[in-house]
Amino acid sequence: MEAISPYLVVIIPIAVGIITQLLKFIIYSAKHGLHWNYAFTHGHMPSAHTGFAVSLLTSIGYYEGVHTGAFAVAFALAFIIIDDAVRLRMYMGDQGRYLNMLVSQLHVDASQFPRLKERMGHRVSEVIVGGILGFVLTVILIKIL
Repeated sequence: MEAISPYLVVIIPIAVGIITQLLKFIIYSAKHGLHWNYAFTHGHMPSAHTGFAVSLLTSIGYYEGVHTGAFAVAFALAFIIIDDAVRLRMYMGDQGRYLNMLVSQLHVDASQFPRLKERMGHRVSEVIVGGILGFVLTVILIKIL
């Protein structure tokens, strides 16, 4: 255990990201049936990206301290990831919806313009749950390890 102790600051967030993505796969499969391509699905409950980002922030805050440059960088990274998950990818989904409507209204050959994905981002609730999972799982793993 002593050999990996210096690396726990990054090992724990990776484990939390994997656990969160696994939970997402289980929840999504329970709703839509078991398909292995759901294992790496984006969007949906909970946000694995947010869970990883919050876990990294929590881990760095615990192991390195909240008054360090590493914590400031982790905070900025978490902010960007969460903002992307909620806002920016929702705008991309809106663009897909508008382009799909335009293609259907123009009565053009649909095979030339394949339907675009309309849901790309997370709902706020999915991001909140991902953040809570990231924090709670990180605290649990810190106490265990």
